[in-house]
Amino acid sequence: MRIIRYTDKTYASKIRKLDRRSAPPAGVEAIVKGIIEDVEKRGDKALIELSNKFDKAGFKTAKDLRVSDGELAAAEDAVDSKTKKAIAASRKNVIAFAKRSLRKDWSGKNAQGAEVGERYLPFERVGIYVPGGSAPLVSTSNMTVCLAAAAGCPEIVVMTPPGPDGSVNPALLYALKEAGATEIYKVGGAQGMAGMSIGTKTIKPVLKVYGPGNSFVVEAKRQLFGVVAVDLLPGPSEVVTLADSSGKASFIAADMLAQAEHGGDSIMGFITDSEKLLEKVEAEVESQIKTLSRQAQLKKALKDGAWMILVEKLEDGVALVNDFAPEHLSLITRREKTIVPKITTSGAIFLGNYSPVAVGDFLAGPSHELPTGGAGKSFPGLTVDMFQRRTSIVKLDQDSIKKSAPIVEVFAEVEGLDAHGRSATIRVE
Repeated sequence: MRIIRYTDKTYASKIRKLDRRSAPPAGVEAIVKGIIEDVEKRGDKALIELSNKFDKAGFKTAKDLRVSDGELAAAEDAVDSKTKKAIAASRKNVIAFAKRSLRKDWSGKNAQGAEVGERYLPFERVGIYVPGGSAPLVSTSNMTVCLAAAAGCPEIVVMTPPGPDGSVNPALLYALKEAGATEIYKVGGAQGMAGMSIGTKTIKPVLKVYGPGNSFVVEAKRQLFGVVAVDLLPGPSEVVTLADSSGKASFIAADMLAQAEHGGDSIMGFITDSEKLLEKVEAEVESQIKTLSRQAQLKKALKDGAWMILVEKLEDGVALVNDFAPEHLSLITRREKTIVPKITTSGAIFLGNYSPVAVGDFLAGPSHELPTGGAGKSFPGLTVDMFQRRTSIVKLDQDSIKKSAPIVEVFAEVEGLDAHGRSATIRVE
């Protein structure tokens, strides 16, 4: 792991790199552009060939792309009761949180007496990407699909990568079905995002896309914006811990290793004003890693994406956190009430020694789909109202148009749009 101290001569230049903006990695943009163009041109054929190329799916026809009722039934039989109960417990919390967050219709009157308001309707057809691979994210089913269901979306399309034999993890399929997915396709990567956004002969296009993914999936969302609406740009996962001397080293190390377990481009950072705690966390990471199973992913992530920073005072750490805009922030400090309001860009904040990020990943209630790569400076995490379409309502009567028309006429005159003014005044003459 890289360790940076405020006493280092190169400290300023090193921490300057933490001030990030979300941008696609070099080379990804062109590759994704080619995949999207291929899907747009060849439809199902492109999805079959790309799935076979990247995922070794062994698909032969377009029928192979969709999860069948038989596969869903077999998945339900294959999942044990303990797993089903865990999925149900998570789903219950996510739905309860989502229902409290739903936007509701409202109406009122403006200063001229016109009736104004908003109505919120669910998108009729949405598309959700759920990552698979070596660690199929069963929890993402609840953290995305449940929100669409809570919002009342009638058609919920899911794209998820297949395994080498064209199958999908049974627990993932079971969770998707129970969460409310109405169509499930075994297509991953940028091609999966393109398939549901553009549409093919087999897949009807959606109106908005959601879900986390690798850099290719996120770049596909960025390039498809405008063809469809998108929720946010959530890429490889991140955890940063900001702690004073009250932090428990074993807990902090465990959170970092839990993050490293994702492998790939994952990031795990630790910022503290306590040299003693920094040294303890470093030792705990080295000790705990020996007891864990995913050694290849852990070692690569720690080598490429782990860092520790010793700051002079905790407020300096707050500034670094806001520059970095981490997906998850674990904040452990005796001054919680004064520090929390100063954190402005984190996707989610976990407070105190006893709030592991993993509880947010699996169970707490808020969606774990959060902005990464610095996107937290501009994007929030996934919320249920992102599945709702907002429409404003305006209704005037004779009294309110009399009060409104003179003001409209002034704006029309200033902007040189006399027909606009006439459309109002004609109603009161």
